[in-house]
Amino acid sequence: MNRLYHVPLSPFCRKVRLTLAEKRIEVELVEERYWQPTPDFLRRNPAGKVPVLRMDTRVMSESQAICEWLEDMMPSPPLMPRDADGRYEVRRLCAWFDDKFHNEVTSKLLYERVNKRITGQGYPDSKNMKFGATRIKTHLDYMAHLLDQRRWLAGDAMTLADFTAAAHLSCLDYVSDVDWDRHAVVKDWYVKIKSRPCFRTLLVDQVPGLLPPAHYADLDF
Repeated sequence: MNRLYHVPLSPFCRKVRLTLAEKRIEVELVEERYWQPTPDFLRRNPAGKVPVLRMDTRVMSESQAICEWLEDMMPSPPLMPRDADGRYEVRRLCAWFDDKFHNEVTSKLLYERVNKRITGQGYPDSKNMKFGATRIKTHLDYMAHLLDQRRWLAGDAMTLADFTAAAHLSCLDYVSDVDWDRHAVVKDWYVKIKSRPCFRTLLVDQVPGLLPPAHYADLDF
């Protein structure tokens, strides 16, 4: 059985889950308390991070590397363009969300609200949350700029860039930190992603003691 060691509200794990589901690859989801690493987990990934994907005898880590491996091994349905310029743009946007967006927004909002709670690291830092709440507006504006010119974030077809952005935003939506009314074009894009069959398992995730808002699993908001 293929296994994905994950944390439900990790955007990096969710990106891999979306890719697996889009390509109709069945996996067993195993929640991993990476903040309390066991010897077995560290053998699977000495970096002590999730996600970790085990397929047959291969054990893989790092979300972008996993997703591109899956794309190479199972290219249908495609999540990367064939041309070099298109692949560059997808990788650029994946890096944008996994690096810049993550550092400025996800880590400042989701991690303060949720990760500190589940890992016992204390109370949220209000300065970090204020910074994240300010920066997400800039990122939503940038997404709107892209989507005003394209059908999807990286071009005319849905790609791994869309899954990467949706993974981060879906986690933040769980804690009501996304202003979907800021840009109709971004909200419409998210509805398209959210309505895909691959998104269904994400919408049933729940953190004990922290319920999502009513609109979280509503395909029409």
